[in-house]
Amino acid sequence: MLTFVSRRLVYAAITLLIVSMAVYAIFAILPFDPAALTCGQHCTPLVIRANRIKLGFDKPLWEQYWMFLHGIFAGRTYGVGSAAFHCPAPAFGYSFNDNMCVTELLQQKLPITLSVAIGALILWLIVGVGLGILAARFKGRWPDTASSVFVLFGTSLPVFVTGLFLLIWVSIKWKIIPISFLGYVSVFSDPIGFVKLFILPWITLAFAFAALYTRFTRASILETLGEDYIRTARAKGLSEKKVLRIHTFRAALAPIVTLASLDFAGLIGGAILTETIFNLPGIGQWTLRSVYEFNLPVVVCTTILAAGVVIIMNLIVDMLYAVLDPRVRI
Repeated sequence: MLTFVSRRLVYAAITLLIVSMAVYAIFAILPFDPAALTCGQHCTPLVIRANRIKLGFDKPLWEQYWMFLHGIFAGRTYGVGSAAFHCPAPAFGYSFNDNMCVTELLQQKLPITLSVAIGALILWLIVGVGLGILAARFKGRWPDTASSVFVLFGTSLPVFVTGLFLLIWVSIKWKIIPISFLGYVSVFSDPIGFVKLFILPWITLAFAFAALYTRFTRASILETLGEDYIRTARAKGLSEKKVLRIHTFRAALAPIVTLASLDFAGLIGGAILTETIFNLPGIGQWTLRSVYEFNLPVVVCTTILAAGVVIIMNLIVDMLYAVLDPRVRI
């Protein structure tokens, strides 16, 4: 098991390095001067030249990438003399639009997106997998029919329709769950305020994903129930509950783990629509605004972050697969 994990860690590190090189190279060869984007329309050539030197854009591309990579692990100092300023590790650059290091901005945005993603993940797994198990267990009966109706609505309604309905009716009209637009509230400082802030975004995302997981779980369990080893277990006299709990669920769980990890990684990249509807200043909104403003350091940071989360989640899936199915380790 240790060899398996070590090998996967090496592969993940190499993949992340290649992704960072590709992302940095793509943004470096864009047909405009990144230093010219660091100030407004009244920027003078002298200011642009000073910013180019300060940010290291005057150096060769390979040296720029090395400085970028070194900054991620050791921090980076921009400029010289009294005008110099330091961005602590991991330093992804400096945003002139916000007059802050990208890392400081990331520390403000990431907890919001993580709160949305983790809460929605827990909710849609509980609802989706639970309904899928019930639908498979009572195939052709009323729980199966009810789950089919839920899947129909969940897959048909776009996220922005669900989000706007919850915001307008549940929060504003009916005032069942009043939502606050005052900003992020930590779960440790105010748990009730935290839940009030994120419950509607959680439901919005979980509704769409839970419908998919209901259908996927039902199909996975029914497929597993048709395997030969399930018929053998029943022939040995095991009860239906033991067949489901011991033999079926573990085998049906593997593809669900893969799907959940990739969906979660996508949300960390930014649930743009949900964050926009509920005015949550997370990574999704931040990235979208940075694209409009051509704020390249932020776009590079969020792109590498999203790729890194996907790679890490795939690494976790490989480890979980090794636990669920020992044959994967060979």
